[in-house]
Amino acid sequence: MFQDEARFGRMVRIRRCWSPAPARPTVNNGYERKFVYVYGAVSPLQGEMDWMICPEMNTERMSGFLEQVRAAHPDDFILMVVDGASSHKAKGLRRPENMRLLPLPPYSPELNPQEHVWDELREKEFPNRVFNDLSAVVSQLEQGLPRMSADSAGLRSLTAWPWIVSLNLNAI
Repeated sequence: MFQDEARFGRMVRIRRCWSPAPARPTVNNGYERKFVYVYGAVSPLQGEMDWMICPEMNTERMSGFLEQVRAAHPDDFILMVVDGASSHKAKGLRRPENMRLLPLPPYSPELNPQEHVWDELREKEFPNRVFNDLSAVVSQLEQGLPRMSADSAGLRSLTAWPWIVSLNLNAI
């Protein structure tokens, strides 16, 4: 599995959109700098995704997410590929028995397919939208994340890159 975190807030991400000529589309913007965080882990070969929405990102939350993934896959040995975030290397991080963490090289987000999941979520669920408050952002995440998780074929198409598919992982 490949793991990453993302933050979502009220500030809009401007995306291209269509409008009939001669109209020009306008997009409002929210300036409140409050965010919620989403921990996510995708299994490209199975097309499965686990996720957790949190008010902050820290070692305790990362430990909780790893425990949630363990509980969702109790009979599997999980090789979790993570980036270099400090919460992934902290001494206080609790790693489940059935899981090993494998760090990506420093500054290499392009190797993590979970980054593409975040891009897809932002493109499909958050384009050109301003939310009245942070609870509306959470509500949109609670609708969009299950929708993405339920689409195994879509997740595989998005994340099962040739170099990942060709890996022969024998983790014991």
